[in-house]
Amino acid sequence: MSNQDGELTISNDGATILQKMDVQHQVAKLLVDLSVSQDNEIGDGTTGVVVLAGALLEQAEKLLEKGLHPVRISEGFEQACDVALKNLAKIGDEIPFTKDNTAILEDIAMTTLSSKIVNVYKRKMAQISVNAVLSVADLENHDVNFDMIKMEGKPGGRLEETELIKGIVIDKEMSHPQMPKEIKDAKICILTCPFEPPKPKTKHKLDITSKEAYEKLYIREQEYFTSMVQKCKDSGANLVICQWGFDDEANHLLLQNDLPAVRWVGGVELELLAIATGARIVPRFEELTPDKLGTAGLVREVGFGTTKDRMLVVEDCKLIRGGNKMIVEEAKRSLHDAMCVVRNLIRDNHVVYGGGSAEISCSLAVSAYADTVPGIEQYAIRAFADALEDIPMALAENSGLSPITEVTTVKARQLSENNPRLGIDCNQLGSCDMKDHLVYETLVGKQQQMQLATQVVKMILKIDDVIMHGAYS
Repeated sequence: MSNQDGELTISNDGATILQKMDVQHQVAKLLVDLSVSQDNEIGDGTTGVVVLAGALLEQAEKLLEKGLHPVRISEGFEQACDVALKNLAKIGDEIPFTKDNTAILEDIAMTTLSSKIVNVYKRKMAQISVNAVLSVADLENHDVNFDMIKMEGKPGGRLEETELIKGIVIDKEMSHPQMPKEIKDAKICILTCPFEPPKPKTKHKLDITSKEAYEKLYIREQEYFTSMVQKCKDSGANLVICQWGFDDEANHLLLQNDLPAVRWVGGVELELLAIATGARIVPRFEELTPDKLGTAGLVREVGFGTTKDRMLVVEDCKLIRGGNKMIVEEAKRSLHDAMCVVRNLIRDNHVVYGGGSAEISCSLAVSAYADTVPGIEQYAIRAFADALEDIPMALAENSGLSPITEVTTVKARQLSENNPRLGIDCNQLGSCDMKDHLVYETLVGKQQQMQLATQVVKMILKIDDVIMHGAYS
């Protein structure tokens, strides 16, 4: 896909594709919003929720042609959804994990990454995702502060060079090329005041008419610079992070005093640095004291392949490497999905099994429930069960298998063996048990998919007509 500026985006992420599309129809925009809602709430399953919504709309259209009222269809879909959600809770398994035993979390993250561009390195990417989330997780309260995780991407390397940094990554470099590129046992002062003489608040004009006047002004300016540098040195700092810039004179003086510095660091990055290093943000040089310094075991400047781009690493952020910008952006989207899955497991550590097994199990449960409903809603309930089969059908077709044959076979086996883990053998491993395939999905993610898809279809069914607003000459 390319936008109006000619920027190209290559992705198989459902939410990204829908957001980049130029959608005009109002009902289609509801499906885009549906995908965004799934992405915001769960972070994964954006394609599945749209596929399910589309299947429900297709079934609703058939029912409308047969004369069923939209209200009856909505009520039937709602009943069927409730049955499906209860069945998901029934077939879900609880997975125990600790910070020292994260193998199951990595397996579930790998399921998410299997369909992504980074699937060749899914084991390493899954480990990075799990470690990043656990670093900022509160397991006792089942909470994860996602704001403490930051992704930085740079072209000029390979995907397998992606690494997890326990600290902060800043898209900056040392202010002077001769400053050290590596600082061990760093004591960091974070400043929001510039390295320059104070400026008067009123407009003024200063005429320099002699050599003596110029030298006097120069000496005065040097005293300001020297005083600023000395205050930093006296505090014990061996690295200065400044929100504002400073001129070459100040930069040279910092170099002479063996005080490495980084300038033009954004406010958000300053706050993250302060949290990561334990530093206090200082607004004036006079307030700089040793107790306001932050500490880091290592600060290093890193380069990227043959490019001249460099970044500063203050050793829970991720540093993503890729051959070009498109690869980097897609890798960031993939890692975001994987981290969201891990976060959801920390909040609720129940899973269902993938490969369409959960949808087939729910389809069977909904069909059985339809037989007990005497009213006209039973047609809508059975239609819901048929719509659920669209996801395993799509999986089978995308794997080069016969969709009808595979789905009917798995349905029959689930009924006869009473095993809700049986799904589509997409990897052709000879087993339909998704537990053997290590293919997992979070319970909350699957429940959210069904709830959101049902809600948006009910909303669309209540629309009598779509009025398109346009300009007329």
